[in-house]
This record gives sequence, C-alpha cells and structure tokens, in this order.
Amino acid sequence: MSVATLERARRSTTPSREPHVERGFDLLAVPVLGRFLRWRHARLALQLPLFALAVGVVLHGLFGPQLAPKNLATVLPWVHYRGVLVFVLLLAGNLFCMACPFLVPRELARLLTKPARAFPRRLRNKWAAVGLFVAVLFAYELFDLWSTPWWTAWLIVGYFALALVVDALFQGAPFCKFLCPIGQFNFVASTVSPLEVRVADAGTCTSCATKDCIRGTRAPARPQQVVQRGCELALFVPRKVGNLDCTLCLDCVHACPEENIVVGARLPASELWLDPLRSGIGRLSKRLDLAALVVVFVFGALLNAFGMVTPVYALEQAIAERLGTTSEAPVLGLIFVAALVLEPLVLLGLAGWLSGRARGAGERVLDVVTRYVWALVPLGFAVWLAHYAFHFLTGLWTFVPVVESALAQAGLPLGKPHWRLGGIDARFVSPIETGFLLMGLAGSLSVAWNIARDHSPRRTARAFAPWAFVTVLLFLCALWLMNQPMEMRGTFLGT
Repeated sequence: MSVATLERARRSTTPSREPHVERGFDLLAVPVLGRFLRWRHARLALQLPLFALAVGVVLHGLFGPQLAPKNLATVLPWVHYRGVLVFVLLLAGNLFCMACPFLVPRELARLLTKPARAFPRRLRNKWAAVGLFVAVLFAYELFDLWSTPWWTAWLIVGYFALALVVDALFQGAPFCKFLCPIGQFNFVASTVSPLEVRVADAGTCTSCATKDCIRGTRAPARPQQVVQRGCELALFVPRKVGNLDCTLCLDCVHACPEENIVVGARLPASELWLDPLRSGIGRLSKRLDLAALVVVFVFGALLNAFGMVTPVYALEQAIAERLGTTSEAPVLGLIFVAALVLEPLVLLGLAGWLSGRARGAGERVLDVVTRYVWALVPLGFAVWLAHYAFHFLTGLWTFVPVVESALAQAGLPLGKPHWRLGGIDARFVSPIETGFLLMGLAGSLSVAWNIARDHSPRRTARAFAPWAFVTVLLFLCALWLMNQPMEMRGTFLGT
C-alpha cells in the first residue's frame, strides 16, 4: 500500500476542519478517464505505445523506401503527428508531453543510477531552447526533412539521445524545462488551452506540512527514499499560474496526500494577460528569454508556412543571384534573420515605443515589448493550427497505405496498399483555416486589450492601438499565406 493511500485512510477517520470546496469541472473526476489518470502508472501506459511507434518510425525511416509519401518517418511525424498535436493542444492542453516517448529511455536509465548533478545555473533559462527551436525550423527547410525519411529518422534518434544524456546526468527534468524545442512549443501553445493543473482549495495547501507535490512522497521508515516524486519542473502547485512549463505529468496529483489538485477548466489564454509571480517562472514581464521564445513561436509560424508556398522560391532565387551563390544555407540564413530578428525588431519595437509613450512613465521599450508580446500568442498558435490542419486534413488517410506497406515489408502483408487514399479536399479545408485565424485574431486582440488595461489604465485605447495594428497586420499576412497554393508535403496522390 502506498504512502498516499495510507494517508487517505488516516484522513477518512479524522473529521475535516476545512469547509466544503466546490471544485468545478475536474478532468480527474470524469468516470473511467479520471480513474485512469489517477493511476500512478498512467503516464508510462501512454508513453510505451508511442515509444514502440517511434521505434517503428525510425526503423522504417532507415531501412524502408526513401520516397517520402511511402515512408512512416515522413508521413507520421510531418503530416499526422503535427496535426494531432495542435488539435489536442487546442482542446485539452499539453497531453503530448504527458505521453512523451522520449523520456522512456531516461526512466529505464534511472532504474540503474540516480543523477547527482544540478543543471548549470547559467543554463536555467530558455535561451538554449530558443536556439534549438530555431535550429529545428532551419534544418527542416535546409534539409527538406519532410521529404527525407533517413534524416528524419536520425533526427528522432538524436532527440532520444539528447534527452537520455541530459536527464541521466542532471537531477530533475532539465531537458523538458530548458532544452526540448517540442516542449517549449507545447508550453507556449498550451496557454490557450481550456484546462490547467491547479489546487482545489488554497487553504488545504496552507495547512499542509509536507508539501509532497513539490518535494515528493517519502517512505515513513526511510525519509531519504522518495516513493512518489513531486514536480520535477519546480512548479509548486499552490503558486503555479497557468500552463507554462507544465508537462501535465500529474506527479503532483499522485504525490498530494490531500487529493487537493485538479485538472480544471479555465478561460483559454487568460494567463497571458496576468502577471503575478509564478512558481518556477517568476513574472512574465521580467523574462526576456520567454519573450524571445514567444517571438520565435509567433513569427516562426509565419516563416514555416511561407516556406511551403510558391512565392518563397522566387525570393530564394533573387537572394541567391544577389549573393552569387548556389548554396541554399546562406539564402535561408538571410530569410531567417529577416523573419525572426529584423521584422520583430521593427514591428514590436515600434509598438512597444508607442505603448510606452501612452503610459508616459519613461518605461524602457524592451520592458514594454516583453509584457505585450504575449498578446500575439493566440494568433501565432492559430497560424500553426491552420497550417498543420491543412496538411493533416488533406492527407488524413495517407498513413493507411504506408502502414500497410510497412507491415508487408516486415512480413505481415494485409493485402495491396491503398495508395489512392487521401483526405479532405483542400477547397473544404480553406474555410476551416480562415476560421482558425479569425479565432486567433479575436484572442490576441482580447489579450492585448487586457494587458493595455492593466499597463495603462488611464490611456488603455492608446496603449492598445499599436498592438492591435501589429496583430491585424500579422493576421492579414497569415490569411494571404493560407490562400496561396501550398505544397502537399508527405502526401501521395495515387499511383
């Protein structure tokens, strides 16, 4: 019997001193699903199938056909995984990090040895993750990863290796918190989700002496032995705000002896205009590294979509001719600098200067931008959602013949692969994309207004106007991009 179970049994015979607390919606209270999520091994049960799938993807990428539409390593990650990811983030939050297969080797390694080193203090920020995020976007375009099963397979292998090495050497979960590009994408995107992990009753946490949700549950006879770990990402739930840095691992739920933690409903994106002191994060207005992550998230969404439309080739050709080079790397490098550095510097810098003048307090432009840039997250997510939804929906059933072909190659034929299976006609997907973008526009304008109201209560409209202009401008750019002919990457349109 676990320590948490013993504690619950003890409390059941002790009169409660706390008043009844109305928890509202709690995912953990949903029949069947809630019971599964409260199971201590629920996360591993989700991780193992994805780990097996990842191994299959790697093997097929290395040894299967190197034609992108016929290989699992290109079809599943670049068409289906990304589409499922953004829809899940929109509807339920960061479930991928909860079921992340990259942590399975780490958990196996920690059965043999326990890391004793602390992650270097100077690296406990998002700067390395921002660099890795940009590197993945750059490599995707430079090496055409969507069309290269072999390189995609090695990228997955590298991801597994990096997660294993980092978390085998250092305590906690530094790979997830400080390095993982996918995790950082999920953290920012999950700020618009309708669910969050939080306490049900703050008073219960105030009277709690053990703080198991952060420290972990200890064995009564051996206080040094942790039988259920607490949050490895340093998020103390009573002081946690929103979904940033939360992998939805539910370790805090399993460790809490009071069953005082819920996965509750909230207003999507509401955490973006709030600026309290957050456990494990601090204040958003003081985190330049997080602001840089948001810039890459938002402008990277537009850049990634731009890389798949026809006009990009004319631009690349013009730059190559001006540089006198046939290499794609310097051309892409200039485009990335323009899209991720110069464009944000001009647009956000000007908006920050104007909003600062509206307040009239002599505030630094960089400080204003760091506070307001969070308003762009809903629109940035909408661009990723519209883009990935296009590939996912237009190639909805393309995984079926690829799986059939892979099984036949492994000696388990199910018949002739159905290569003509496709997805929804692009004409019907286009209105869906526009709807997502309009939702993102409305969300960003709402967040910007609430930030302006808090930042400049006497001149809210004047402080809001520059960011409304930037938001509408980016929305129009996204709308133009989504209405351009887009490459059907990773999609096989029949034989």
